[in-house]
Amino acid sequence: MAKDPAVIIIGAGMSGLAAACELGRAGIPVQILEARDRLGGRVLTVHDDVCNVPVELGAEFIHGRPPEIFDPLTKAKIRVSEVEGEGWCAADGALSTCSFEDDVDSILEKMTDSAPDESFQEYLDRCCKRAKPQSRQRAIAYVSGFNAADPGLVGVHWLVQEMRAERKIQGDRAFRAPNGYADLLRIFHDEIKRHGAAVNVQTVAKDVNWRQGSVRLTTFGPDGSSELEASRVLITVPLSLLKISKERDSTLKFRPVLPAGFMDALDKFEMGTVIRVSLRFRERFWAEIRPQPFAGKSMSNMSFLFSHDEWFPTWWTTMPRRDPIITGWAPFRAGERLSGQSESFVVERSLRSLGEILRMDLRELESLFEKAYLHDWQADPFSRGAYSYGKVGALKAQQVLGQPIDGTLFFAGEATDTTGNNGTVHGAIASGQRAARQILRQIE
Repeated sequence: MAKDPAVIIIGAGMSGLAAACELGRAGIPVQILEARDRLGGRVLTVHDDVCNVPVELGAEFIHGRPPEIFDPLTKAKIRVSEVEGEGWCAADGALSTCSFEDDVDSILEKMTDSAPDESFQEYLDRCCKRAKPQSRQRAIAYVSGFNAADPGLVGVHWLVQEMRAERKIQGDRAFRAPNGYADLLRIFHDEIKRHGAAVNVQTVAKDVNWRQGSVRLTTFGPDGSSELEASRVLITVPLSLLKISKERDSTLKFRPVLPAGFMDALDKFEMGTVIRVSLRFRERFWAEIRPQPFAGKSMSNMSFLFSHDEWFPTWWTTMPRRDPIITGWAPFRAGERLSGQSESFVVERSLRSLGEILRMDLRELESLFEKAYLHDWQADPFSRGAYSYGKVGALKAQQVLGQPIDGTLFFAGEATDTTGNNGTVHGAIASGQRAARQILRQIE
């Protein structure tokens, strides 16, 4: 392991890699420590050889046209495809194309950050009592589904900031790269290699002993424990690991502990819970379903499927590709019930949910089923959750998380993003680039 780099980066997720690229371009020696045996963090792409298609176990969609993602893909001449197709909804035992967007939008667009902050549930109970019960239910489902958030905790001001950020990048559109996020990961990996950054995988950062201008870091890797020193360290681990850093069983410990103001800011954010499972079938059986009263119209062009199922309420296909793969999304309470369960339990529960939503016999589905892909991010010791969301009062806390401590400890990762893009890959990248600029200003 190389000794005494100018900057140590803890975590080789998208934020850590983005920061390493920025620092590398400026000629700053960097050493990256990654606890896993791979790069990418909560980006994890596998390949299905039967369909010759990428399958994402973590982040999947490119939300809108963020320059943090589109610029490197365009430079590498990688063409993305937009998600296309029809949205279908299951309600009252019937399937139909969706027509609830206006109802949900009317509820969300009434939110404002000019009034005192409150949780989304409090806002809904206060302002939208006359809204149709199904519209309220759908608004709650959207907020908890998209953000993996507890409606009783997620803050209205944070949601408003998120919506503004989405409008700037056409966030109502979704895209995919040909090889999924593996394309972007390869671009970043190639660049840090060109700049000569040292990357150590299977290397767990344990003790961060710090004072202003000096950090001594104890790590544990394949060759045992080791110590590194640097004047600046960039920490890009997920929110959940920072929040438990004071606990006895925490992998990562700061000595002295992080300042009280920083820890208080962390408490304004929560880690959302999601279980997602991608199921490959022998054929696209949903293409042959012709729901009543839509006689003659099949679900062949289905891109998304929404329901009130208590386990997997949301599903999506690979449209515009027509692969026999469909992904189920279990956020918030559903994710909490599924996390920690065996893979066989999750797969069986997902098949049951899909069958109930599409009104298909379970045995028929099981006869068509071939393979499942999933990863429990909540049980993953290096993530302990899916992605972050802000509680009431989170906006001021964001600014605290985005600032260095004594010009020595710097922080990046989607939870520290200050642009309204928490929980996204482009938010993680933007935070890494911001932290790199902060470091460069210190060095200069």
